[in-house]
Amino acid sequence: MIVGVPKESYPGERRVALVPMAVPNLIKAGLEVAIEAGAGVEAGYLDAAYAEKGAKILPDRAAVFGAADIVVQVLCYGSNDLTGATDLPLLRRGQVLIGFLRPLGSKEIIEKIAATGVTAFSVELVPRTTRAQAMDALSSMGTICGYKAVVIAADTLPKIFPMLTTAAGTITPARVLIIGAGVAGLQAIATARRLGAVSSAYDLRPAAKEQVQSLGGRFVELPIEAKDAQDARGYGRAQDETFYARQRELLGQVVAQSDVVIAAAVVPGKKSPVLVTKEMVQGMAPGSVIFDLAAERGGNCELTRSGETIVAHGVTIIGRINLASEVPYHASQMYARNVTAFLLNMVKEGKLQLNLQDEIVRETLLTREGEVVNQRVREFFSPPVPVPQGGGR
Repeated sequence: MIVGVPKESYPGERRVALVPMAVPNLIKAGLEVAIEAGAGVEAGYLDAAYAEKGAKILPDRAAVFGAADIVVQVLCYGSNDLTGATDLPLLRRGQVLIGFLRPLGSKEIIEKIAATGVTAFSVELVPRTTRAQAMDALSSMGTICGYKAVVIAADTLPKIFPMLTTAAGTITPARVLIIGAGVAGLQAIATARRLGAVSSAYDLRPAAKEQVQSLGGRFVELPIEAKDAQDARGYGRAQDETFYARQRELLGQVVAQSDVVIAAAVVPGKKSPVLVTKEMVQGMAPGSVIFDLAAERGGNCELTRSGETIVAHGVTIIGRINLASEVPYHASQMYARNVTAFLLNMVKEGKLQLNLQDEIVRETLLTREGEVVNQRVREFFSPPVPVPQGGGR
């Protein structure tokens, strides 16, 4: 079986789905690897490095899709709504597609992918279990995003992060608040601490407190309690507007005291909750920075503009998206390890084994034989069944 890696087509995307060091492991498992010429150049991986490890270099995108039994991408159609649709005619029945597909995004797009007949696996759906950890691409990219957000915020802030004792006096450390202590938030805490800032973090999940403190951060506790704060997968659950209103009221004072706010509170498949209001931004000191990692889904800050950096009330609000692509060398390396582990879990003696008794295979399988087969995705897009009113037994 041939694993094909096309060049990413999303504008500005610099990652590549497989790196040269991943190729020998796949070949050892009985697979062949074919890379589109130039696919890894922007991430720092040249064609010669792939060829040296045993991959074939194919001249163009059509050649890769035509040769591949398994197509591995970073942003497939679904997560690439700008240019991804041009891949649909290149897909064929029975071909395997692996990558970010945004399964809880657009029902229409997922159905279009299903209609090609491909067997599509969505890496966003990898279960958060110990056995699947090595395959968890969402966590890998979240780690990159949390790191990069703090580095960009530090560069933007007109202050320095660490405390310095100088001949000109002592400079106090910057104060960084992280809202949402998931993978990206935890990496943001660690990075801010490494740069010498005083880090605090808030998360509606009480379980996050220990993780925040283990990284040297102060956990901000608010006198409100979320109902069912996290789901079975460990993600935060959406709350009602009454909870968010009280949360904003209590967070306002903490935000006002912060030099940098990294907002990273996302709920899978839903619009990001607004946690930082216009009034809270007005209460921040001039020159302060907000980096909104939830910008792609509407943003945690009321004033965020997705894909843009703006200044409002003297505060710089950064809404950059696709942040992992800005660290393409290591983002590609981590993603390639995730995808390789995922493939090796399914490949036995050079053949793909679709064992639906395996939770990892079952939970990530999105489309097959023209149908959307993933139960979680089907339930997400199904209208709720009305409850009968009276008269029944």
